[in-house]
Amino acid sequence: MTHTPDPAAPAGSPPARPCVAVLFGGRSSEHAISLITARGVLRAIDREKWDVVTVGIAPSGEWFLYPQEELERLLDEQPIAQLPVGEDLVSLPLKVGESELLVRQDGPCGGTVGRDRHVDVVLPLLHGPFGEDGTLQGLLELADLRYVGCGVTASAMGMDKHFMKLAFEAAGLEVGPYEVVTDRQWRADPDAVRERVAGLGLPVFVKPARAGSSFGITKVERPGDLDAAIATAREHDRKLVVEAAITGREIECAVLQGRGTDPVRTSMPGEIEIVDEHAFYDFEAKYVSQASARLSCPADLPAEAAEAVRAGAVRAFEALDGEGLCRADFFYTDDGRVVINEINTMPGFTPISMYPRMWAASGLSYPALIDELLSLALERPVGLR
Repeated sequence: MTHTPDPAAPAGSPPARPCVAVLFGGRSSEHAISLITARGVLRAIDREKWDVVTVGIAPSGEWFLYPQEELERLLDEQPIAQLPVGEDLVSLPLKVGESELLVRQDGPCGGTVGRDRHVDVVLPLLHGPFGEDGTLQGLLELADLRYVGCGVTASAMGMDKHFMKLAFEAAGLEVGPYEVVTDRQWRADPDAVRERVAGLGLPVFVKPARAGSSFGITKVERPGDLDAAIATAREHDRKLVVEAAITGREIECAVLQGRGTDPVRTSMPGEIEIVDEHAFYDFEAKYVSQASARLSCPADLPAEAAEAVRAGAVRAFEALDGEGLCRADFFYTDDGRVVINEINTMPGFTPISMYPRMWAASGLSYPALIDELLSLALERPVGLR
């Protein structure tokens, strides 16, 4: 899609820049990570090409205008922060053909409603449930707004490690051994759950099925520690996935949708090496301590293994009917197998995040990557596709 110039603009004036609504914050446990991602993107986005309106979403769910300078000030004071609710509350238009944000200012008479700028495309920098899981994408579809990233189905499956694995298996990708533990199963017969998990051997990783950024994940090395790990994961999600540990190297690959009918693009594979005292690639290694995780890109892999990773990343993206972008995570085992772990449909864009770093190592800079994602979203039609 090509942006339509404002017909009221004076003759000879420069064409209007497409307006991007950048969303950040949200209701999930990954709220603080979203703020860090948003700061990085807002610093890098090309303001000569894109007009920008910034919309914060509080942990309680309110949407409001939240200027970039306020976000900068907040994160300078509190690196891991939560958004305070702003004064200018925002909602999306839900009438086909309308694309102006609705702004309400509260007052003694109940507040007033006005229209803010027309929005051409939404950049949802939200991680986890209520942002990355198809719920927000469904709202944007109802509002007839174009947006960056995967659609409703791909986002929902990409958030749920259970259904994601089923899609991968159906596409012929190798997936490691795992067990799904539902809330009903754990409450009705925990002994049966323990018996199923025991069949995976030790160690295992207990994970919330629908959380990200390594929240709630525990590595279990002794049978007696399983219940505590399940309790930790259930703080984030009542549905869990327990995965057998796979001995191998952690390899990632960044995926980017092709333009038009062009094929899906992949970065060179990168390898994550955990250093210091971290037992696995946990929250601190991802977002707090850059020295805790090293990325080597391109990863030191045999040519056929590197090609298998890139081909597997494309197959995983297409298995979920992906759009825009994803990051695909694999294990490269000692016997030369490429085993897919998961994909992330809205990977982090913090300064130390692997997705933009892999593209930078592959020749696509951070600002150019953001520009490409916005341009791809503008070309995408609204509605069923």
